[in-house]
Parts: sequence; structure tokens; C-alpha cells
Amino acid sequence: MEPRIQYAKTSDGLSIAYCVSGEGAPLLHLPWFPLSHLQAEWQIPEIRHWYERLAAKRMLVRYDGRGTGLSERDVTDWSIDARLLDLEAMVDRLRLERFALFGFLHSSPVAIAYAAHHPDRLSHLILWCAYARGTDWGQSPQVQGTRAVLGKDWHTFTETAAHALVMGWEGGELAHRLAVLYRESLTQEAMQAFIPVYDAIDLTDILSEVTVPTLVLHRRQLQSLSVDVARGLAARIPDARLALLEGTSIVPFAGDTEAALEAIEEFLESRPADSAPAATSTGGFATVLFTDVEGSTALTDRLGDAAARNVLREHERITREALKAHGGSEVKTMGDGFMASFGSATKALECAMAIQKAFAQSGRGPAARPTSASGRAEQTPLPARGEVLVPRAEDDASIRVRIGLNAGEPIAEQDDLFGTAVIVAARIAAQAHGGEILVSDVVRQLVAGKGFAFDDRGEQTLKGFEDPVRVFEVRWREEA
Repeated sequence: MEPRIQYAKTSDGLSIAYCVSGEGAPLLHLPWFPLSHLQAEWQIPEIRHWYERLAAKRMLVRYDGRGTGLSERDVTDWSIDARLLDLEAMVDRLRLERFALFGFLHSSPVAIAYAAHHPDRLSHLILWCAYARGTDWGQSPQVQGTRAVLGKDWHTFTETAAHALVMGWEGGELAHRLAVLYRESLTQEAMQAFIPVYDAIDLTDILSEVTVPTLVLHRRQLQSLSVDVARGLAARIPDARLALLEGTSIVPFAGDTEAALEAIEEFLESRPADSAPAATSTGGFATVLFTDVEGSTALTDRLGDAAARNVLREHERITREALKAHGGSEVKTMGDGFMASFGSATKALECAMAIQKAFAQSGRGPAARPTSASGRAEQTPLPARGEVLVPRAEDDASIRVRIGLNAGEPIAEQDDLFGTAVIVAARIAAQAHGGEILVSDVVRQLVAGKGFAFDDRGEQTLKGFEDPVRVFEVRWREEA
């Protein structure tokens, strides 16, 4: 059923169109700006499916921002402060006491600003293909090239933007429908007025003030907005989770939509934050484990978004089953990898071995390495610094997982772990080849006498650390 359009009045007197669907905890979905037209969006099956899925378990609130869609069009102020008035009008009109907020691309600075100034009102913050600094978007070559035709022909600009910036050049019919939506959402003059305002945005100084639980979602193969922008946001927002998904479309309702919905659903089901941030404390002694799917980008290039996502789901299933079986706690997932903690180094190492063996038995793991005359697996040299390893061409659907472990006393804050022990574990995992388990000497000593076999890989210089760390490979392929 098409949602009923209603209107709210902003504090500066503008009429803002909005609609509500579903029941439950509220999720306020900021506009796709500049593609924002409540009625026209509903006629596009992919967008309608996206909204219906989000509204299946909660109350979904959507609106057209000022100057777009069914809201008042005659506006001259495109600033963040002005667009915050639209958001506040929704909150006041619906009497939302506490809600989750979804920000997308050009609406993400609005979401960031609101979260920084009203942490008590938000349970969760979701940022999709977001930026805090306008130049991160505006200065990319793809954006610059598309803008070059804006002043010449509106139709050409919208078609180019829909294909080059929104969908990728393989967008087909959906890209054309989004170009039509573009033209229905706002005018050429409005777009020209908007650009210089958002190019001047820089909210990097307030990212550290966002204390709301935050999920940063990004498509790994985007050309117009670098994945480094997403990493920067996640690094600057305290305790933010980063999920990197596969694909080239900047909108979540195209490509592997299910992966985006799963990540959002899992995040929204997590424990909401209190109005004040949790206290920081030592997390006690723990063994930290990292997994990472080697060459996940190359995997997507070979198989395509949907097929690659199916393969990566196998990694998620096997890893979570192993964590459950060995008493591990999932701290977070990073799209193609996991971070987990264990109270026992023995259990952590058994879990790592179970993961690799499960992939090998499924037929999707790496082939066993050749053995020497002594029967010991031959050594494979560590990758050189900066080297990127990809799966062998013949393993089109294989999953080559690298695992790293370290032990120490990490810092526990809310539901995440930080500190040197965590960083070393991540750096050790990055040193591994697919199919390998590497551990620090601390872990090796903790499990001494427990029947594990190791090969000494020598002292390794880890990024960010002056002193080398002695690393050992676990011989999981050999039977006891």
C-alpha cells in the first residue's frame, strides 16, 4: 500500500512532506537527496522493496527535504543548519523520544551533526556511503566530470549522474529510472545552488563528539567516493563499526541489497547505548583473533556482486559456528573479516584451526601446500610490505582466510576492544597468507604443552611498531 503523504511545518515556516510505514521502534530515514520524491520513489520496485524490508520490523519515517520532492520548493538556504530544521520538524511532529537515524551520502553530514548535538535522542546512527567533508565527494574525478555538463543540459547531467555516480555504467534501466527521479526531485537551479554549499562542508572536528553507536557502511568498489573516506569516518567516530560491502552502486537498494539489509538489521538489533557513553576499562586478559578473506575484491571481480556475497556468507557462517563451539565472543565484523575474543588461548587456537579445517573440508578452502621430504608443510615466505595477495585463478569460488592471534589486556569500551593487544593481532593477521594461522610468541607460550605444532616465522616488523614481534605459524594441516 502506498504510504499516506502528510506535512509538517519547520520552525522557519516551510512545509515538509513525510510518510510513516510499519510499527515498532522508529527508524528515521533521511532523504536520498538530491533523489528525493516520496511518491515517485515508491513507483520504483527496487526502492519500494528497500523501504518495505526496513519497515517490516519497525516504524519507518521518511520525508522530502526542503527544495525537493513534495516539500516546499521555493528555498534559498541549503545549509546543514537549514536541513536540520527539516529533521527536527519530523522529530517534533511525531513526538519521537528516541530513534535510529539513517544518513546517506549528501544527507550524512546532517545525520552526523544531529548525532553530535542530540546524542540523547538517538539509539543508533547508520551512515551509508557517507562523508563529513564535502571535498571528499566534490573533488573526485567522476564527480568533477559529471558536474561539467550541469550548466549546459539538465537532462544530460541527470542521465550521466545516475549512470556514472549512482549506479555505475552497468546500471541499465534502473539507472535511467533514477535519472527520471532526479529530474522530478529538484530543479537544475536548485542543484547548482546546492553544490557550492556542500563542497564547503567540513565536520571532521565534531566526529569525535558522536557518542551514539554508529555503523559505517560502504561499497568497496565505488569510484566516486573512496573507501578510505569510510575508514576515516569509522576511525574518528568513537567505537564506530565499519562494514565494507561489495559492489559499485552508491545506493543500497541496488546490487547486493540483502547484504546491506542484513548488516543494518544486525546492528539495529544490538544493544542501544545509554544517554552517556560507557566507561572505559581494561577488559582483563584475553586472546584476540582476527579473520580476513584474502583477495575479496578480486573475488567480486571474478564472480560478480551477488555470487561473491554468497561465497562470503559461507565465511560468516563457518566463523560464527566455530566461535560458538569454542566459546569465542564476536566483537565485530568488518565486511570480509571478524574480530573475536577468548578467555582461553587454547580455545582461541582450537577455534582458528576449526575455521581453516571447515573451509578445507567444504572444498572452498585453499589446497594443501606441498610437503617436504620430512613430511612438514613447506614454508611460504611472508608477503612483502604493501604486497596484495589474491586467490589463485583456478579457485574461482574458493575462500582463502588468513587468521592472526595475539593475547594481552585490551581496553574494553561499550561493545568493542582497543589497545596494543588488538592492533598487534590485526597486524599479524595481515601478515598471513590465505589458509594460514599466525600467532604471536605470547600465544605460543600460553598454549605450550597443549599439543599444538608451530613453525617459527622469525621476527616481523609490524606497521606502527618499532620493536619487531616474533611470529609463529600454526601447523593445522598436520594430523596429531
